[in-house]
Amino acid sequence: MSNLNSNYQVIYDTDPGVDDAMALYYALAHPQIDVVGVTTTFGNVSVAQAAENALYLLAIAGRGHIPVTQGVAAPLGKPGEAPPAHIHGADGLGNLANRHPHALHKDPRSSAQFIVDMARVKPGQITVVAVGPLGNLALALEIEPDLPRLLRAVVIMGGTVLEPGNVSPVAEANIWNDPHAADRVFCAGFALTMVGLDVTHQVILPVTLFKQLAAHHHHVATDTLHDAVAFYANFYSDLYPHVAAIHGCFGHDVLAFVALTDPQLFGTQTGAIRVVVDGLAQGQTMLKRKSIPYPQNGWEVVPVTVCMQVNATGCSEKIESVLMRDWLTP
Repeated sequence: MSNLNSNYQVIYDTDPGVDDAMALYYALAHPQIDVVGVTTTFGNVSVAQAAENALYLLAIAGRGHIPVTQGVAAPLGKPGEAPPAHIHGADGLGNLANRHPHALHKDPRSSAQFIVDMARVKPGQITVVAVGPLGNLALALEIEPDLPRLLRAVVIMGGTVLEPGNVSPVAEANIWNDPHAADRVFCAGFALTMVGLDVTHQVILPVTLFKQLAAHHHHVATDTLHDAVAFYANFYSDLYPHVAAIHGCFGHDVLAFVALTDPQLFGTQTGAIRVVVDGLAQGQTMLKRKSIPYPQNGWEVVPVTVCMQVNATGCSEKIESVLMRDWLTP
């Protein structure tokens, strides 16, 4: 993935979610990123809550012109799971004490249809940054089989190769939530980059950063983000002593955008990815790391780029510098 000087026109496919909110505001603040739509899915919250959270986050940030669509409500090939309220809060944003009223409404199209419509109108120009379960992209492929050639690129926050999983010893939550959809997407032939736990577990963002952002901007959007991250960090600090030492959280979803605009901060490996769709290893992302002729069928798919190493300090500095920009109106 090359770091071009031109702007990235991005559809943000998301299930907000605290780290999703962090990533959205990073994208809105970044001078090279033009968010042309937000498509929502189940995952961290129900899809209805995800759409409402996206509308709310855009409204308080003064970006109500960006369309929001509601997408898949459940996995394509397995029973759904209850959203992880203990991680993101029952509302997905750390159980906000109150919400400011807003008058934004969803675009009536499904998320899959919106992705297809935008790709057809702007062939070769749209990048999808997907940070939740991948049902919207899987359904978009059913509508438009030529989608891999119509999109500029796809960046996924999800999966893991060597790092232990966060919902099983081998599976990351976004892929595990809808493994059938994920396998379709990885096999489709997109110009695809996977940003998974191998790198996201290396970048820990302290709550103090978001406190500083709130103090710098004096804005409801950064106040909201600070409150949400404080809730989110409590979960990670209870789980991981090294995260508790700085009272922070992993920079999961925001790193998908950092990988888009600053790929030099990552070390990558290229190979075919397949997803285990059932059994004890459900959701595992298997990377074909050697060019040898395996006897099993199923590895004859287009290789993808997988982030395996990361300059954690460089990513943290980049995130801070972008979010500190004057991107919010009073």
